[in-house]
Amino acid sequence: MTALTRRRFLAISAACAYTPVAAAASARWHGSALGAKASLRVEGLTNTEAAPIFDAVTAELTRLENIFSLYRPHSELSRLNTDGHLIAPSPELLKVLSLCSALHDASDGAFDPTIQPLWMAFAKGAELSELNRAQRGIGWHKVLVNTNAIRLPDPGFSGLTLNGIAQGEITDRIASLLNGFGLRNILVDMGEISARGTRSDGSDWQVGLAGPKHIVRGRLSLRDRAVATSAPAMMKLAAGHHHILDPKNRMAPQSTVSVSAANAALADGLSTALCVTPDRKVRSVLSHFPDAKLEMLVP
Repeated sequence: MTALTRRRFLAISAACAYTPVAAAASARWHGSALGAKASLRVEGLTNTEAAPIFDAVTAELTRLENIFSLYRPHSELSRLNTDGHLIAPSPELLKVLSLCSALHDASDGAFDPTIQPLWMAFAKGAELSELNRAQRGIGWHKVLVNTNAIRLPDPGFSGLTLNGIAQGEITDRIASLLNGFGLRNILVDMGEISARGTRSDGSDWQVGLAGPKHIVRGRLSLRDRAVATSAPAMMKLAAGHHHILDPKNRMAPQSTVSVSAANAALADGLSTALCVTPDRKVRSVLSHFPDAKLEMLVP
């Protein structure tokens, strides 16, 4: 998993054909989330009508980044990593960490937020001794989480990244925000994609699934469903290592993976875990989440 502004190549692009303006109103928003480009589309409203709603989206993104961002020094995640503990964590952070635990257990440790120090060591080209020190610090089971506080096992040598799941969680929360305004036909891309309802013509949303080298490997129809892709080869660290690391084996082969699920956070976490999971174990991991579906796997 990676730090948040080192965004994994999303490998998913909305492949929606534009409808004539006269056919139906469709409002679009473009901005950023966790340091990367983000967008959404709302059917049935003009941009003018949607402007107050889009202001609420921007405010909610700011609030969520103040929880999940690794690069805002006063975010909850940054304070946890700096201090080694966080008192009174937000419900949003606790919810994500609970899903992290489920993903860690289901994937036999392939999904592990404590990979962050090893990622940082690779990113700066650390010596082998430092890499080994960072490797020994990995272990989700060492992190203490309860409603009152979160504590890391070794302050100064341990830390968390939520890049393998936070983009999906933010995507879900923005989709829920729009639903709260009574909007049912929306396409949200805050790092992962959530497609709710339909397009203005009643058809499902269409997205493309892109593999290595940005080549579209397939297309997917979505309605009330989310999809996420992890593509390790889209970014390299020192010594040619991919930017999504296997917590147990730094040299493990990796795949580009797309997963769909009812919510984007789960799809995001599973796509991250499965890209470092041996093919023979993919079915076993997915069996823990009956709603999830493997949409693409490219070695």
